[in-house]
Amino acid sequence: MNRRRALKSGLGLLGGTALTGCLGSLGFETQSAWRDPPLVEDRPRAVYYPAVVEGMGTYGTTTAGDVGFALMHSFPHRFWNLTGTDKTEVVVQSDDSLHLMASAWDVETNTILPVDISAEISDTDGRVASSTLWPMISPNMGFHYGDNIGLPGEGTYDITLRVGPLQTNRTKPFEGRFTEAHSATMSFTFDTSETYDLAYRRLGEKAGSRGTVDLMETQRAPEPLAPPKNDLPGRPIGEGSSGDATFFTTVVEDGARFGEAGRPSLVVSPRTPYNRVILPRMTLSATVKRGQETVFEGPLQASLDPEISYYYGASLSGVESGDSVAITVQTPPQLARHDGYETAFIDMPPIEFTV
Repeated sequence: MNRRRALKSGLGLLGGTALTGCLGSLGFETQSAWRDPPLVEDRPRAVYYPAVVEGMGTYGTTTAGDVGFALMHSFPHRFWNLTGTDKTEVVVQSDDSLHLMASAWDVETNTILPVDISAEISDTDGRVASSTLWPMISPNMGFHYGDNIGLPGEGTYDITLRVGPLQTNRTKPFEGRFTEAHSATMSFTFDTSETYDLAYRRLGEKAGSRGTVDLMETQRAPEPLAPPKNDLPGRPIGEGSSGDATFFTTVVEDGARFGEAGRPSLVVSPRTPYNRVILPRMTLSATVKRGQETVFEGPLQASLDPEISYYYGASLSGVESGDSVAITVQTPPQLARHDGYETAFIDMPPIEFTV
């Protein structure tokens, strides 16, 4: 199967018109070469509407123990990896067949699990592909894991998804859980007409403006969201924005659930603007000053809780009215980014406020 011929017609011929439909309706050959869609010029250093939004299909879901898995697919497309604050563009290769995506969660509480996911794909002749999927964020998918994958052709494949033990801290409700690896195997059928006929929407005049599209629904898989501000536990003490990420900070006076019993806990909940997608894989620290005295200075531990999902926190002696608080982003979210997120959450100055 020669899936990679020249494009019958380029995306540049579409002009500024907003179109929705399959690739065939836009003039593409079903088994044509893949070319990355247009990239907005003069992109803001913030979350923005990309030039196009690509559809997503669901291959299926399964469980292994108390871990749920979902497997999704879309067109092969570019993304950017982040190392520290350095971005590297990953372009579509000639043998990429599809963009494969996965998500994992706790089936008891529907909490998304920020655990590494690897994939091994095989057919009747044996293994054909393997990948440690990149932790990613995209406008319509939110936080997930994915990679461009090359397959030898259309047909039915078995895929084994594996997750390791949870490496972040966990609150008391999760104590003793997710300490072991889990794996699950399911079958999927790669059909070029199914994948390449997914919805493909050009955003026209919206492209490049600040904002984002709605998250797509994934069958039977929870959304990777932080809770609304008013649903966070404890006493709100401040909020702010850094690198276009929104941060809400509270103090839970009895921190037994979140840290040390008898001591207050500082809870920092960062999320994307517009749709509250969680932002794992950051390194944060906090400083609390009372007049000229520093009453707390230290790291905020990445943590998981069934009610507030992924957050960063620490136990401390307390926070009083008039205290000054600084939240410092030492490492931005180490997530690969799709179009619309690749310019955000990189240059992240400290957030400072007075309680």
